[in-house]
Amino acid sequence: MSSLPLPQGPNTLHRSKRRLASMRTILALVLREMVTTYGRSPGGYLWAVLEPVAGIALLTIIFSAGFRSPALGISFPLFYASGMLPFLMYSDLSGKVSLSILFSKPLLAYPAVTYLDAILARFFVNLLTQLLVAYLVLFGILTFFDTKIVPDYPTVVLGFFMAACLALGVGTFNCYLFLRFPVWQRTWSILMRPLFIISCIFFLFDTIPQPYRDILWYNPIVHVVGLMRRGFYANYDAPYVSLIYVFGISMLCFLAGLTLLYRGHRRLVNDG
Repeated sequence: MSSLPLPQGPNTLHRSKRRLASMRTILALVLREMVTTYGRSPGGYLWAVLEPVAGIALLTIIFSAGFRSPALGISFPLFYASGMLPFLMYSDLSGKVSLSILFSKPLLAYPAVTYLDAILARFFVNLLTQLLVAYLVLFGILTFFDTKIVPDYPTVVLGFFMAACLALGVGTFNCYLFLRFPVWQRTWSILMRPLFIISCIFFLFDTIPQPYRDILWYNPIVHVVGLMRRGFYANYDAPYVSLIYVFGISMLCFLAGLTLLYRGHRRLVNDG
């Protein structure tokens, strides 16, 4: 005798409707982000591609003039791309997520729009943009340059995933800090300026002398870049990379940011 499906209770139906409404809200915010960020500027998505391409080209020209070969492999463009692309993903995503509530502040007055919707919408649209940029840049380098490299694609994907998780965690935590302490937005911008230099984009972590190497280990971007280069260079093991450390920081920042926003985002948004 076959059993009949149990009828859904009112709580189950309410949760299903809420999830559907939240998905529609996130989709609407994604479309708004795409139009606002890329649709109103000349060139649109083209500038997102030109920025890393120009940076990698400039580094290639400068360092190839002074060195016969990069620190790994034989291709200067691939060496700098393997460091710059995950860094740009983290930098762009964390910056956009940090401003997501301020960006969608007028819409948060509507009950259908939550702070989490605003964060996830901005995260997803900019994540897809950065992944597209990385694909185009790496495809171009591997196609038009003699790199003699066979990438380990699962490791490369893991590197981008780690950069995205770190950006989401730090950005969510900064969402609260930017609302609670407006001066922190400018302070954070100043503190992040040296990050491009100390994230092992131009050099290898292994070549840094002690005790600076131990200090630099605490920069999570170093681990992201190291994992990415492990994925492109079979002879580079990068034993210093710690997935637990980076994902731990990502989760801690994300949960702390969500907790603080849950308790005080309404008051902070209304006060602002």
